[in-house]
Amino acid sequence: MDGSERRQLTRYNVRSPLRFRAINLTADKSDHFTEAINVSRGGFFFASSAPLQVGTPIEATLHMPAEITGNKAEETNCTARVVHVRNTPYGDGRIGFGAEIEKFQNPSGQDRR
Repeated sequence: MDGSERRQLTRYNVRSPLRFRAINLTADKSDHFTEAINVSRGGFFFASSAPLQVGTPIEATLHMPAEITGNKAEETNCTARVVHVRNTPYGDGRIGFGAEIEKFQNPSGQDRR
């Protein structure tokens, strides 16, 4: 692992539907729909036009692939925090965001991590 690489969990280059909304962001309280471009047990990377900054907490729902769950793909609810922003825009004007998962919530509503 080179000195700039901080990931400790395997990242999978799978596209997964993603719905998120910023927590405590008064300028934008809406749900955003996009896709995660890559996913790991500890975080995900996605592109959006939402006004997010490093440190912004988000609530997200995404499909975790079987490679991560160890069983079958499943919809996962979590809270995460934006940890990096890739300001180079995609062709459609969106920019990239890396989010670190802070807490998972299982379907029954109980927290897990």
